[in-house]
Amino acid sequence: QVPLVESGGGSVQAGGSLRLTCIADVNIGNGYCMGWFRQAPGKKREGVAAIYTGVGSTYYADSVKGRFTISHDSATDTVYLQMNSLKPEDTAMYSCAALFSRRAFCALSQSEYPIWGQGTQVTVSS
Repeated sequence: QVPLVESGGGSVQAGGSLRLTCIADVNIGNGYCMGWFRQAPGKKREGVAAIYTGVGSTYYADSVKGRFTISHDSATDTVYLQMNSLKPEDTAMYSCAALFSRRAFCALSQSEYPIWGQGTQVTVSS
């Protein structure tokens, strides 16, 4: 079990930026997919970004490419999601998730991730 705790959410105007943080309570190590997912009211949860720890490969949903950046600090076991040029449609509850993977590839499919944090709310106003 790898408890995950998210922070950094808040309210921002369109065009603004936020940086989300996901801290793992224990050492994650290499070979994990660390993903960020979001769920807006009345919508299904969707994958936003993921990173394969150790290798550093990153994966993004088309809707956030060029605006969001995911990164992993192995020294502190922290995953970040830098969100720039935010839009009202980015409003959602953002959750961090973890998956140990031998495939060296991270899918943005929530069903594959067994470990989740509680989430942090992001609200973007127009």
